[in-house]
This record gives sequence, structure tokens and C-alpha cells, in this order.
Amino acid sequence: MAAHIRRRLRKGATTTAVAAAAVAALAASQAPAATLAEGPAGGGDPKAAGEDTASTEDDGAATGNSPYYTDLPPLVTPDKPGSSSNLPVTGSAEAGIPASILAAYKQAEQTVATTDPTCRLPWQLLAAIGKVESGQARGGRVDANGTASPPILGPALNGQGFALIKDTDGGAYDSDAVHDRAVGPMQFIPSTWASWGQDANGDGRKDPNNIYDAALAAGRYLCANDRDLAIAADLDKAVLSYNRSTEYLRTVRSWFSYYQRGTHEIPDGTGTLPTTPSIPSGPTPNPGTPSPGTAPSPKPSPDKPGGKPTPGPSKPGDGSTSPTPKPPTSKPTPAETFGSLENAGTGPLRATAGQAFDERVAVLARNALGAPLGKVSVTFTVTGNTGTLFAGGKKTVTVRTGADGTATAPELRAGEKAGEFTVTAVAGTGRPRTLTYAATVTARQADTIARTDEKALVAAPGEKFADAVTVKATYKDAAAAGVAVTATMVKDPLGLFDNDKGPYFKDAAGKPVRTLTTLTTDAEGMLRLPEIFADGTEGTYLLRLTTEGGASVVIELTIQAPEETAPEGTTPEETAPKETDTPEA
Repeated sequence: MAAHIRRRLRKGATTTAVAAAAVAALAASQAPAATLAEGPAGGGDPKAAGEDTASTEDDGAATGNSPYYTDLPPLVTPDKPGSSSNLPVTGSAEAGIPASILAAYKQAEQTVATTDPTCRLPWQLLAAIGKVESGQARGGRVDANGTASPPILGPALNGQGFALIKDTDGGAYDSDAVHDRAVGPMQFIPSTWASWGQDANGDGRKDPNNIYDAALAAGRYLCANDRDLAIAADLDKAVLSYNRSTEYLRTVRSWFSYYQRGTHEIPDGTGTLPTTPSIPSGPTPNPGTPSPGTAPSPKPSPDKPGGKPTPGPSKPGDGSTSPTPKPPTSKPTPAETFGSLENAGTGPLRATAGQAFDERVAVLARNALGAPLGKVSVTFTVTGNTGTLFAGGKKTVTVRTGADGTATAPELRAGEKAGEFTVTAVAGTGRPRTLTYAATVTARQADTIARTDEKALVAAPGEKFADAVTVKATYKDAAAAGVAVTATMVKDPLGLFDNDKGPYFKDAAGKPVRTLTTLTTDAEGMLRLPEIFADGTEGTYLLRLTTEGGASVVIELTIQAPEETAPEGTTPEETAPKETDTPEA
């Protein structure tokens, strides 16, 4: 009986300690905010907590290694792989995601896919991090604009079981002017939000407590350093950059897999809040203490057996302390990091052979925050066999973006061969961003073609036409040089029926042909047709000439025998046959 009473007393003391810690956290925040974990749930330095760690590309972490929920997904997972976006609004609250929260994750995925498509950010990863960080904004407790109500604040990062991060924002985001706290549904510390914060809902504010702003910021943060989240190693690095703990990585990975198998939308405010916080770093509970909610006692550093307790994580510039300080790094800030390459409004690329393109290829470079980025080298390359080149006769040119983030390639000059080609724009190293533009060269055109004289064209049967046929093609009243012309002997003015009798041309072998397709106007738009011959069939025939662009002209050709004429100085009567007298019998 006495043992039973002692167990009840210990349990009551633990509960009291948890409640006291929650009240202290709220009082320190000096704002009507809901703390992430009602008790000294930790994160902090994973080494100090005695857990495995993994190095990342960044020395810091988005959350400052704040506490997170370690609850794992249910054992019974959804059974509709690949259909997570189409499942009905049914099922347990644990498997569901509140409507506004789910909409924010999907909007962030779509936005990042536009600005940084090579990152391949899946919304399910944002959902997994949101679940672990804040229980999907405390079960979807957000207002109509998607802002957490009340605000979500983590415990003060004061080095007491957590990292030591002194105030960086004057309490602007976390209402704490002494120490920083992780803020909002995605639990950004103020110093990280200052670099990565977004305005995704268009209200003019970058609010870490707004799920739309926070989800987009998390998406851009995860995609930093040219990561491709479809690659497992890059995805792991991204998650570890959020919280440098392999336990954290395993927990996020489990929810990521769970949401990939399927989930559904539930009403805001009805989600299930996780209950198990991560264990605080640094000091550990006294032996025999049954709960992480009790007051912690010092624990020797795992690096120095028997030594003093190790404080929170060592991260340059975050206010923490370390027995072995690291020198400051020279890594570029998000504002200096190349993030994406976009079309800067280039219109259709079409030009007539030999002419300049009206449009010039232009691109826009953005940094990791989505803002325009200057001084990015962009290489433009022409690929194809139309003969098209940039001004100056080059197939490849490199241009740097200006202060507005745009780079414009030199003017394109179309080659003489009609057809399609491409222009590619490439920027960035390691995992470069590429844009491809389709372009077309059309044949030279004429809108008018006409004979240069009106002389009748006549030939005797079996002879050739003495006068040559000469025409001129124009386009918008200017000489149309290099225009292809087709000449065909036809039976009707529209050229619907070809003619197999009457006038003809000769091919290279001297054989009769009645269609020519290799004719081209000269630099003055002029074309002199080859010799035309007449067969033995008299009559009036038609020759039709057509050009690229639809211009045409029909010319009459006549085959007729010449009229007999009287010798000079005689009359027709004198040359007519006379009757002869026959001798008398």
C-alpha cells in the first residue's frame, strides 16, 4: 500500500512540474501564445542528448534544434498508394490533414515547382515536417487567413535543456526580448525567418504564424544548396538542415512515407495533436525520475567523460556557446544563392529566312528566396540546321544578369534554310538550371508576283517561244529576294488540273517537263524562266507561277502555225493557182 501511495505521489509531482514549466514558458513569452510542448521537451544539441547525429551542409538549423513531436504514424497506413490527393474526406483524424494546412502545403509545392522545378519538392514532405514540428498547426487551429490562433511558440532557447540562442529579433516574432523561440506551424527561429520568410498569401506580411507563408518558406529552405528532393541523399540533407538529429530525420521520414501512401482532408481545428515531445538535451533527469517533465540534473558531456554538462548546439552566430568554437564560414546567404531560372517574357520566336527575329530571348534569375538575382552568368546556345546565329555570327554567347535579375541574348539572325531550331539558356553550376525555347525559320515570302511586260507569247508547233518569260516578286511593295517559285503548265487559272499537252520545259537530260520547283527570285526579286518549247498541238495554254506566301500569276502561251505570206511585189491573185487548158482530143 505504501509503495502504491509513493508511486501516486511521484506521478503527481511530475504532473505539477509539467504544468509549472508550461506556465513559465507562457509567462516568458509575454503573449497569449500556445507553446509547442507543455513541458521541457527538447531538441537542442543531439550530441548532448546522447543520440546519433549527421552532418549537414549548413551549420545552423531552421528551428534552432527546438523540440519536436516524436509520435510515429499509426501502424495501419492508408492503402491507396499514389492517390493521396484524391481520397475522400473520411477516415481517422490522425491520418487526416486540416483543410487550410493541406492547401498551404500544396500551394507551396506548386510555387516552388514554378521557381525551382529541379528541386522536385513534394508537399508530403512539408506535411511530415509540419506534423512533427507543430502537429499540423495544433490540429489546424488557424483563422480564415491561415494564421495560427493563438500563435505557436516553442520554449525559450535559454540553454536550460535546449540550445542557447539569445534574442535576435527584439521579440518581434516570438515576443521574447531575451532569448529566441521557434515560431509558427513550421517552427522557424527568428534569425532564420529573417532570411527565409515569405509572403505566400499576398497580404503584404511575412508572418511565420501564417501557414501559407511558413509552408512556402520551409519549401524554399529545403530546396537550398541546389538540392533535388527526389534523391534520397538530398532529401535527408534537407531534413537534417531543419533539425540536426537523426532521430528527427527518422521521425520525419516515417510521416513522409505515411502521407505518400495516402491521406485525406479534415476540417480545420479537428486534427489530432501529438503527445510525445522529444527529450531535452544537456542535463538529464535524476535517477528514478519517471518523466522528462521533472527537473533535469547535470549529465557529463559524451565528448568528455566525467566533465561538465555540455550546453546547447554550437552554431556560429546563433548566440550559443561551445567549448570548441568554429570559425565563421563564408557561405553565401540565401539572398546571394542562385535558386531558379525563368522565362522573362520571351514571345514566339519566328522569322523569315535571312531576316532578324523581332523577339530576343530573355531569362530571369532568382535567388533562394525567390527574389531577382544579379551577376548570374547565363549561356545561350543555338541548336539546329537552319543556319540561324546570334548577331556577330556566334552560336553560343554568355550574358550576365543585371540588377533586376534579367539577361537578354543578342539578336538572332535567321539562316537561309526554313525549319525549326532551339535556343537553350543554362545558368548555375553543380545542378544547373536550363530553359529551352523553340524557334522557327519560315521561307522567304512574296505577296505579289507579276510579268515585267505584256508582250504576247506565241510559238509555232515544234518550235520554242522566242520571248523569255520574266516576272518580279514583291513583299509589302519591296523586292522579295530569294523567294521560291513554282511554275506549272495548267488547264485552268486556279491550277487545279495540270496539262500534259502544249508548252513544256526541258529538264537537265533534255526531256519534256511541265512543272519546275527549283526556281528562286534574285536579289532584286526578279525571275527569268528557262526556255519554253511548243509541241505539235495548236491552241492557247496557261502557265501558272506561285510563290511562298501565296502570290500567283497566270500567263497565256499560244501555239499556232504561221500564216503564209505573198512574195514581195505580187498580189494574192497572182500567186493563186491557175486553171490549165487541156489539149483537144
